[in-house]
Amino acid sequence: MIVAAIPSPTTSVWHILGLPIRAYALCIVLGIVAAVLIMEYRLRARGVAHWASLDMAVWAVPFGIIGARIYHLITSPQDYFGSGGHPIDALYIWKGGLGIWGAVAGGALGAWIAARQLGLPLSVFADSLAPGLPVAQAIGRFGNWFNNELYGKATTLPWGLRVHDMDQNNPGHALTIDGEPVTKAGLYQPTFLYEAVWDIGVAVLVWLLDRKYKFGRGRAFALYVAAYTAGRFWIEMLRIDEANHIFGIRLNVFVAIIVFIAAVAYFVLVRGPRAYVVPDDAPTTDEELAEEGEGPRRAPKRYQVVSEARFEAYQKTGVLPPDTPEDIALERAAGGHPVEQDPAGPAGNTEAVLATGAAATNGPDGATGGDAEVDKRPSDEN
Repeated sequence: MIVAAIPSPTTSVWHILGLPIRAYALCIVLGIVAAVLIMEYRLRARGVAHWASLDMAVWAVPFGIIGARIYHLITSPQDYFGSGGHPIDALYIWKGGLGIWGAVAGGALGAWIAARQLGLPLSVFADSLAPGLPVAQAIGRFGNWFNNELYGKATTLPWGLRVHDMDQNNPGHALTIDGEPVTKAGLYQPTFLYEAVWDIGVAVLVWLLDRKYKFGRGRAFALYVAAYTAGRFWIEMLRIDEANHIFGIRLNVFVAIIVFIAAVAYFVLVRGPRAYVVPDDAPTTDEELAEEGEGPRRAPKRYQVVSEARFEAYQKTGVLPPDTPEDIALERAAGGHPVEQDPAGPAGNTEAVLATGAAATNGPDGATGGDAEVDKRPSDEN
């Protein structure tokens, strides 16, 4: 018994003033906007200057799109370079063909470049983006719905997707006979919808667990990857679109398994509290704060990693208190590293403060393992 036959659009491209407006591209753009806004909210809660997310997006988005296309071309080369293929089609990303694994790898490279320029640990960007990326993926999947593509096997379940035959001579429009759009026989698994719903669940999971446990060192991002790939594994098994196979199994199934194992291993093995940051030149005395005046602060050229206690004190007073041995241990565990300072240290403290950047250590350097247990959260993330 069919309870819900999910319709599919008959049009995925519209022309306005002679310019094609493609649903697939709109969905990608809307997803990027959603991810950037979520990341921006979370970056601010960690002490990063307003709209640093845009600096990251300028690098990560183009690299992500290029990486996504390269992954698709590597895993499906016959569609473009094989017999009957057209290499120029490799440039037509609006026709579909963007692989998430390439997007993550390319986007990570772009984010790393942005992090170097902003003087931030890459893990701060990664953990801030972790809930936003699956939201972007969920929105992007509706582009596949508009394109009538990437659906699953025929189904007799109480729900199913109606799929149109798309007109190869009129891209972006369903084939019509006597003015009526042509649909394929039967109903199909709405894998685009399964993945969209799963992605939203992943975003909620990461957001809630990160809020409770305050993951650091990229663990929130690893949790997203593990949760996403767990869903992608079973959803990929339902799809019937053309794909390369190994031992009769879709290539992306193997990729999902490998990435899942790597993400779980990283999440389990890597420890460290959430990284909070303040400007490298943050005032350390009331006198320094007074010298700054009341005008708006310029965006910092670099940041230093601080403990949550020092971060909260800085947020309340505008003055960064001195490091204690406990603060230093937490800051090292969060990814900071010692830098040379005035021998007297800030406010007479002889301990080194911690900075950020590519030289950040890969482990807690003797600090206690596990995520830091704290009682207070920054107000922005309540």
